[in-house]
Amino acid sequence: MKLNSKYLTNIPLIVLVAANLIPFWGVIFWDWDAFNVVLLYWSENIVVGFYNILKMAFARVSKPAEHLGKLFMIPFFSVHYGGFCAVHGSFVLMLFKQDSSFMDNTTWPCFFVFLQMLLNVIRQAYSTMSLEMRYAMGALCISHGVSFVYNYLIKGEYAKIKPEKLMGSPYARIVIMHLAVLFGAFLTAALGSPIGILIILVGLKTSLDVIFHLRQHKKHQAKTDNAAKTNVA
Repeated sequence: MKLNSKYLTNIPLIVLVAANLIPFWGVIFWDWDAFNVVLLYWSENIVVGFYNILKMAFARVSKPAEHLGKLFMIPFFSVHYGGFCAVHGSFVLMLFKQDSSFMDNTTWPCFFVFLQMLLNVIRQAYSTMSLEMRYAMGALCISHGVSFVYNYLIKGEYAKIKPEKLMGSPYARIVIMHLAVLFGAFLTAALGSPIGILIILVGLKTSLDVIFHLRQHKKHQAKTDNAAKTNVA
């Protein structure tokens, strides 16, 4: 995808690329292996889910009564997406031979057990992270926060998307992203985490991030331009 000058002044895109440079640094200078890289990218799923909940909460509705629908959709998304991330995270931890006892404490009733599973996985993942990985996770959180404020709130994307549309929006990105990342993780783990393949893995994830970012916000910009032309006409 060819970049033009407007992308070079796109603040969220600049912050996104900057946040993704930290794993490059980690691989080259902090001796990160495949587990460090994959666990960091899994933790980004939690950040994506958090900001998606905020998007659903701030999404404009045509009728005040439609806010009641959010009282169902947001908890449903939290449980469903939380369970998805919990299973994914436990798989990542056990794939790299982490102690699986963190999954034993699941006593919450009914579907709330998925949120408890997620909290257990988050605690285990955070406890295994180095200080540098926690900084990298914070940078990814800031990157998504900048995009949320700049694109969603300031540029008005909240007025162009329905809460029900947001229910499934994170899944496609996660599935595509992590199929690529986990494939690379299997390869690097099998070969002993050679630095060259790890750099390729991080580069692949960064490229996918940029592509998803540009496509998503280009779509919203096109809707804005079409609406403006309609109003003029």
